[in-house]
Amino acid sequence: MAKTKTDSPAADATAKTAAAAPKTAAASPKTAAAAPKTAAAAPKTAAAAPKTDAKPAKKGPDKGGYYWGTGRRKSSVARVRIKPGDGKLLVNKRKLSDYFTREQDRQAVQAPLKTVDAEKTFDVFVNVRGGGTTGQSGAARLGLARALGNYNEDYMQALRDGGHLTRDSRMVERKKPGQRGARRKFQFSKR
Repeated sequence: MAKTKTDSPAADATAKTAAAAPKTAAASPKTAAAAPKTAAAAPKTAAAAPKTDAKPAKKGPDKGGYYWGTGRRKSSVARVRIKPGDGKLLVNKRKLSDYFTREQDRQAVQAPLKTVDAEKTFDVFVNVRGGGTTGQSGAARLGLARALGNYNEDYMQALRDGGHLTRDSRMVERKKPGQRGARRKFQFSKR
């Protein structure tokens, strides 16, 4: 028999291994019986490992007795700490009325406390940075609502119904190239 291009030694070796593979799987019952044991052993090790996708619920206050909440609005970020107390409210180490001069900003910060009827129950300490007064008051409102939710789970439904736990995602739209602003065009000149 004359050798052709398809009768090369490499093609002959692959044909032998392909023909031998089904025989080894069917010929050894010990390996077939051992396969389910390894498959059964795999779930035991997976069940023993802790689940990483579930976040552990934070129970209780931190070392100083504070419950924390973080709020964001526009480009402002507020870190809020609450502690059971007599109703003191400080923003960046200043009184609320000294820091926020507009009434609507002061009301926005106090809204979560009024929702759960706890104006004189907690001492609130807010550190807020970035943005303007409206963004900072909105960030403080969300941070305070989250801190109250961490303090007592029963407050969550009332805060959610009041809209205090919803992050306001509206941000300043970016300026576009070839325009004066985000939407504003340059003045048109016909000639």
